[in-house]
Amino acid sequence: MNTHNRTIYLVCSKTGTWLSTLITLFSRIQYPHASISFDESFERMYTFGRTRPCNPVSGGFAIENLNEGVYKNHSDCSCAIYRIAVTQQQYEASRRLVEEFIRNKGMYRYSLLGLVGVLFNIPIKRSDHYFCSQFVAEVLIKSEVVSSSKVPQLITTDDLRALVKNDLMYEGVVEPSLISQAMNHAKVS
Repeated sequence: MNTHNRTIYLVCSKTGTWLSTLITLFSRIQYPHASISFDESFERMYTFGRTRPCNPVSGGFAIENLNEGVYKNHSDCSCAIYRIAVTQQQYEASRRLVEEFIRNKGMYRYSLLGLVGVLFNIPIKRSDHYFCSQFVAEVLIKSEVVSSSKVPQLITTDDLRALVKNDLMYEGVVEPSLISQAMNHAKVS
């Protein structure tokens, strides 16, 4: 019996950084950044992006906190948070994949070239290089949470949002108290 009794969260955001602004400008994607979280505190979100919030060229596998770093430094951040109901097996598979990235985080780099490939619909696969939505898509696809006809190298945050569109929990400014209220309201509903 495959009961969907666990939860994974997809966090799509617009951070106000120069890269976020450029992606929005060229792609018209509302939320150009994607992260995955295994708890509703959003204190540990996993993604590819800035490894040091104040350094825009330090890119790779990153552990973010919705209440700190880039989110705290840019008051105009907005986000959409999706709840994804998963089985215990899918949850554990996703965690294992992310833990593998954590163990080897020093070997991974941000794939700026991969973003260019998305603009031209050309999948660019480079060993140990990812951009945020590619990473999230790969985790969700490999753990059989979602399926897509697109390869992860072409999946955008809009594609991720479409895959889980019925599970929107919160959309608005990155404000911890508002997000907490939305999460509590979702538990009651």
